[in-house]
Amino acid sequence: MPDIKHFDPDTALDTVVRLFWRQGVASTGIQDVVTATGLNRSSLYATFGGKQELYRAALRRYIERRSQPAFRRLAEDERGLPALADFFAGLIEARCSGEYARWGCMVSNAHAGAENGDQDVRGLLDRHHQQLRDAMHAALVKAGALGQLAPGTDPAAAAELLALLAYGVNLRSRAGADAAALRGTVTAALASLGGRTEP
Repeated sequence: MPDIKHFDPDTALDTVVRLFWRQGVASTGIQDVVTATGLNRSSLYATFGGKQELYRAALRRYIERRSQPAFRRLAEDERGLPALADFFAGLIEARCSGEYARWGCMVSNAHAGAENGDQDVRGLLDRHHQQLRDAMHAALVKAGALGQLAPGTDPAAAAELLALLAYGVNLRSRAGADAAALRGTVTAALASLGGRTEP
């Protein structure tokens, strides 16, 4: 007879995402997961595996639900630099206010933590970075076509620069950086690429 789960694995995983996102892997024990989800250890292990497997599942969920939709919106936006300005404005808003303020980004936190020593985690981080860079590159190519970029601007190099800036916003916001200061840095970075951000 098949084992019947008496809990929703999706709901449990969403709870675990928030736990790892806020606390990080090193500071989160399996008892923390048990307490947060209300599940017993055997149910967790049977459904997700050990702590590292659970973390990988949580990181994948975070990327699928939080990162990738934002990347798609940016890549599909036809406005060029204003699209990038809005991307960063939304990022700063999410990182500095609301329910998840000062949690940083689960991906950026993983880049900075010991969890990136796991080969599978590193693969997720590398794919995430490529998707972020590709979305920014798409916006910059559109900006170039609209005449918004300074002559000689290399969209590929600029996309890498802006991707690194996004990680910086995530990490500095977690450390308590002022939202206005982060906005000022982003404005300066975009201005250095050409400065025209009107639609």
